[in-house]
Amino acid sequence: MSPHIPTTQAQKLRISGPPADTKNSMRGADPTRAFPALDTRGLLGQLDARLIVERLPAIVYVADVGVEGAWRYVSAGAKTILGFSPQELMDDPGLWARQVHPEDRERVFAREDDLIDPSAPEEYRMLHRSGRIVWVRDEAALVTDSDGQAHWHGVMSDITDRKRGEAKLERRAEQQAAVARLGKRALEGAQLSELMHGALQEARRTLGVQSGVVLEHRSEGAAATVRALLGSLQSTPREPAGQPPTWLPEEVSARLADGLSCQIESGSGRWGTLWLQGSPGRRFESADVDFLQALANILADAIRQRAAEDDIRHQALHDPLTSLPNRILFLDRLAHTLSRAQGPVAVVLLDIDNFKLINDSLGHSAGDELLMQIAPRLRTALRPQDTIARLGGDEFVVLLEQVDGEDAAAAIAKRIVAAFELPFDLHAGEHFAKVSLGIAISGETGSQPNKLISDADAAMYQAKERGRARFEIFDGAMRARVVERLSVENDLRRASERGEMQLVYQPIVSLADATLVCVEALVRWRHPTRGLLDPSAFIPIAEESGMIEPIGRFALEQACAQAAVWQAEHRDRPPLRISVNLSVQQFRQRDLEATVTAALARSGIAPSTLCLEITESVLLQESDGVRDTMTRLASRGVRFVLDDFGTGYSSLGYLTRLPIAGLKIDRSFVEALGGSSRSTAITTAILRMAQALSVEVVAEGVENERQVAALRELSCDLAQGFHFHRPLSAEGISKLLDGEHRRTEGS
Repeated sequence: MSPHIPTTQAQKLRISGPPADTKNSMRGADPTRAFPALDTRGLLGQLDARLIVERLPAIVYVADVGVEGAWRYVSAGAKTILGFSPQELMDDPGLWARQVHPEDRERVFAREDDLIDPSAPEEYRMLHRSGRIVWVRDEAALVTDSDGQAHWHGVMSDITDRKRGEAKLERRAEQQAAVARLGKRALEGAQLSELMHGALQEARRTLGVQSGVVLEHRSEGAAATVRALLGSLQSTPREPAGQPPTWLPEEVSARLADGLSCQIESGSGRWGTLWLQGSPGRRFESADVDFLQALANILADAIRQRAAEDDIRHQALHDPLTSLPNRILFLDRLAHTLSRAQGPVAVVLLDIDNFKLINDSLGHSAGDELLMQIAPRLRTALRPQDTIARLGGDEFVVLLEQVDGEDAAAAIAKRIVAAFELPFDLHAGEHFAKVSLGIAISGETGSQPNKLISDADAAMYQAKERGRARFEIFDGAMRARVVERLSVENDLRRASERGEMQLVYQPIVSLADATLVCVEALVRWRHPTRGLLDPSAFIPIAEESGMIEPIGRFALEQACAQAAVWQAEHRDRPPLRISVNLSVQQFRQRDLEATVTAALARSGIAPSTLCLEITESVLLQESDGVRDTMTRLASRGVRFVLDDFGTGYSSLGYLTRLPIAGLKIDRSFVEALGGSSRSTAITTAILRMAQALSVEVVAEGVENERQVAALRELSCDLAQGFHFHRPLSAEGISKLLDGEHRRTEGS
């Protein structure tokens, strides 16, 4: 509360200088007279009341009421608090009004003018003689002396420290609220640019700065890019028109020295800087630094979060090995291209020929290395606007936009094939890899993305069938074959449910006495409209569509059950063995061992009477899983037979690494026996090797007596073919066994 000067006097003091001395002035008056309550006869006893008042850390004053602001008494505290002596204040009553802070005068004087409880304490700012701001608490009371005159008796206390503390707390609360607001926006998923501008706005609102910037430091020594700007900052002349301004490192350092800056850290180090430009003479406190760093930390968290999200998004849409777009992203781009295409669009699907052999001969690391070099090699044959993606495995796909029909697509395909004439430089050495291509071109009315890829895939398989290292363009005839294939696949999915699958059995006989030793179970499909279908008509489709696993399980269970019937009916002869073929896909099933074990348990046949025929395509994928599965089943007595021996890549090694009990000589070698000396030599070598390893040998495709005689001369164990028997039904095999039994009894 100010010395309570009446309205008219307060108005005069705002504009007038020191008034003339009046008779009512009490300069140098005894405070014990001005404050009757302080009379030494009261509570103070013998203490010197004047000395106590003069030593109080406050301004004690007495002022007239209704007089022109005469100050009757001012204590020595005025010098300490305001820098003015008591005499200066008493000589110039208007001095107090002039020292009230300009921003507080209207409030303080208005309060007095309106006579709002003038005895209530009031807090306001005053200017110290030195110009610094002093907060005071003014408390006064009207006291009437013995002459009936009313005077203001008041005390002004210095509350600057308290006010500063309160201001700090208030500013801290504002800063915490600002941090919370920005953090909430970050949690709600605001864009990074919004958060950066938001951080600068919160800084302006809370700290009162007028300019600031968020800088991104892309790499060490490179120019820093302005990502968000507050106020006006001049860019350097190096930036093209319309581009975000950039600062070189030395310029950044010079500018940051003018204000308050905090680093924005990312997961890999410093991402950038949050900088505020202070007003001239402005001094930031440690709490301001903490506040700015909190804003910078929110930006850092958001940057890390967005980077993590971008990384997850990239991983979801890109191949992890090559970083090329994956199927999902490619289909999206293809759909977008088709939706806006003004002309034909081509899809080129390519597959590396014999890629499995590369992995097996050079190792998977070499295979991965080759896959990573495919995209750069393709780029040399493509146009800048063409898109490359990896569909999986060794399959890649290219999107050709604005291709001018088949001739233009064929020209690009020729360049791709030619690009693979050069070797690849791998750590294991130079390696040549060829590719087969399939091309599908959209029609005038456009095509569906998946259909285009499917058509290109069909064309690519035809290129492989016609010799590899070439390309084929999908056409109407190929479409008819695809439609036929889809029809077979759809029917195949319902065949098992309808009981259309059945088994026939081809005998395997001893060449020594032509007795029945084993039968090979062969799957046939009795189609409701096409009749009895040979395996070649549906097994490849079943393998590619995933239907081979249920078909294989059916064959295994049915064959074991039938073998149990034959063995039970003919206990007087050695148990008839049953041989069942396993595909590559069946070997990939984790439950193969459990499936075989369950079939044996249900049928009750001895494991030694079950032969599982595998091809070298299974062994080409030799892994710990394949080897362990074979070893465990062989330890129970199950026999593994290697089919089509001699037609693969490295057959001899399998006989030593894996538990192979028998092998079948491919029919191509058997056909040439007695005619081609080369084939005879190969067959002889196979038999001699097998005999040395105690591996049983079956000759496939025996069709005449000449072949039988040659095989007997080479001491071959077993044979099968039309010369002996065609595939028979279960009843046919039973009749053969019965015939053997009758011949045995007759002898």
